[in-house]
Amino acid sequence: MAIKDLPTEQRNQNTLHIDQMSTLEMVETINQEDQKVASAVASQKQQIAHAIDLASANYHAGGRLIYIGAGTSGRLGVLDAAELVPTYGIDPKQAIGLIAGGQGAMYQAVEGAEDSQILAKKDLQDLHLSAKDVVIGLAASGRTPYVIGGLKYANECGAATISIACVSGSLIGQNSQVAIEAVVGPEVITGSTRMKAGTAQKMILNMISTAVMIKQGKVYQNVMIDVLPTNEKLVDRAQRIIQTCTGVSYEQAQQLLQSAQMNVGLAIVMAKSGLDKDQAEKLLAENDGNVSRVLEK
Repeated sequence: MAIKDLPTEQRNQNTLHIDQMSTLEMVETINQEDQKVASAVASQKQQIAHAIDLASANYHAGGRLIYIGAGTSGRLGVLDAAELVPTYGIDPKQAIGLIAGGQGAMYQAVEGAEDSQILAKKDLQDLHLSAKDVVIGLAASGRTPYVIGGLKYANECGAATISIACVSGSLIGQNSQVAIEAVVGPEVITGSTRMKAGTAQKMILNMISTAVMIKQGKVYQNVMIDVLPTNEKLVDRAQRIIQTCTGVSYEQAQQLLQSAQMNVGLAIVMAKSGLDKDQAEKLLAENDGNVSRVLEK
């Protein structure tokens, strides 16, 4: 499909005169268009679930989550990778965002970078891509050469491949094991895929990475138990998590967190089981660090 024929490049009939609208009318119009995004994402729930199971299995086996994209799509991948580190306490090397043109492209477009399949292959080679890894290719148009090249190389390496596009029958989908295609329709501003397409991609990435982390035991009930308490706010949050999940007082939660050497999950197991630190650590190690599994037993 030619670029001019892509749904993401069409003019939106509902916004032809947005330049003449009042401020409130602009807001209402954009909001009405945004409401279409959730439905587009919902239409892909089976594919998203498949992607989660595939990514979770590889991640559990020691693989990495590697996001690859250009422009807005690339920035969203970098953002998702970066946020997993403080949120779930993972090693930064386990979630990596690649954007066409390198880190500088996060802030300023690098002309021509997204048109190179070879560049994507080189970027993945520099990471020593393996069959354990998961490569998530993002392109609103579904046809970005940089993303296609990355997915092709990932397939050659035997890595798990997932694509996220906002058109149907996408080229990146044809080069991935799981193709997610949330068709959001023409943008409010023609071709500005940082809007509805970007929102759809962000929603899908939230689902995938959050569910993968849940399946790794990073969540107990519905709280983040591997949050890194690196500042006063996060230490307070960690103590409140322990308090909420175990019923102990705030002061007891503070003591438990210190005894567990700032490990929230370990503190919860200690509080609910009555075990000391060494015993609780042993049980967690035997259960892949999964607090729910330990407490069920």
